[in-house]
Amino acid sequence: MTQYLLSVLHDETVTPPAEVTERMYAQVGTFNEEVKAAGSWVFAGGLHPSSTATVVRAVDGEVVTTDGPYAEAKEVIGGFWIIEAADLDAALAWARKGTLACGAPVEVRPFQD
Repeated sequence: MTQYLLSVLHDETVTPPAEVTERMYAQVGTFNEEVKAAGSWVFAGGLHPSSTATVVRAVDGEVVTTDGPYAEAKEVIGGFWIIEAADLDAALAWARKGTLACGAPVEVRPFQD
């Protein structure tokens, strides 16, 4: 089975009402249990805002550390799942359920072998 990264794309400029957030957390919890029960679960996690990021990069042989996100973008990765699926179609089926659960776009990418 191939492992896939399901990235949840999050717009940090939008703060949904508390009842929407509570419903989303409940739906994601149900989705997580379904993925686990199917034996496709590897790992998942939510991330702190991109403002908490630190970027470390090599520039002309020197290592530079910068606070904040690498790219200025409206949507950033807010969380993710790593799953195992038989093929891309199976991973996309999980992503469809995941996007319904969290109410945000989900990008699907296979890991390299």
